[in-house]
Amino acid sequence: MSLSVVQGFTKSLAMTVLSEIGDKTFFAAAILAMRHPRRLVLAGCLSALIVMTILSALLGWAAPNLISRKWAHHITTLLFFGFGLWTLWEAFTEDGDAEELSEVEAKLDADFKAASGKADSKDDLKKQRRPFLTQFFSPILLKAFSITFFGEWGDKSQLATIGLAADENPLGVVIGGIIGQALCTTAAVLGGKSLASQISEKMIALAGGVLFLVFGVQSFLSTAGS
Repeated sequence: MSLSVVQGFTKSLAMTVLSEIGDKTFFAAAILAMRHPRRLVLAGCLSALIVMTILSALLGWAAPNLISRKWAHHITTLLFFGFGLWTLWEAFTEDGDAEELSEVEAKLDADFKAASGKADSKDDLKKQRRPFLTQFFSPILLKAFSITFFGEWGDKSQLATIGLAADENPLGVVIGGIIGQALCTTAAVLGGKSLASQISEKMIALAGGVLFLVFGVQSFLSTAGS
């Protein structure tokens, strides 16, 4: 395995773990796993994150082909510094560690009640109007996939993956990202709400912010040295 792949892998793995632990999709996976079969929740969440990681890496890989590699590198450097400062600001200004968990739980509860209310009036039409995808996949798996995929779309971790793939070996970024996502999602599903409630979002955010700044400094120094 080449050095560039290893470097992309380690950066992506570290960034993914620190970005995803305590993230909204992490809490969503933990709460869903308490209400539905864990294997379906894990399969849905993890498949969404894998698809998102591959798409993000492909966008990052294509960026230097659309603009010059020099500009792609400069933009990536600015992204790392921006995300680092943004994450540190969130760490020092957030109201409490349980706030995001409560927010996600309340949203999922509202969605569940709305779905339950509609279910009674649609029982007779279920077989006639069954969505196409549910004929092949479990509705729970599809729900976990959609919540995770759209929760991650445009998220800081997705943009950071794009930037990382533009600056590092995309293969290493994909492998590191997928392993990091698998570790975090499995921990969320197996640990459930009890694990999620014990995580200090502030400490994770501080570590993530410092990591982004380290990546930014490294990227800047590599520019200055070239």
